[in-house]
Amino acid sequence: MKDINIFFEEAKAGIVTVEFRKIDTDELRKMPCTLNRELSNNKVPEALNQNVSNDHFAVWCLDKKAWRSFRVNTVEQWYEGMPKEEI
Repeated sequence: MKDINIFFEEAKAGIVTVEFRKIDTDELRKMPCTLNRELSNNKVPEALNQNVSNDHFAVWCLDKKAWRSFRVNTVEQWYEGMPKEEI
């Protein structure tokens, strides 16, 4: 996964999409998510601390409107904004 510190900065500022493989099905999941309080309707705690050395991260999932987590070793890519459309 590219620089996790940048991921956290982007997620706290707005929307990021994480593309990762689901553990049970190996299906590619494109998950729009955030750590921004306003975008999560205040579901993200003010002092949410996650250690950059963790093997998984919890985020507010925008399409499910719930907390979701993903394992770092399953991430194929992440980027700022909503999921990219397939061409």
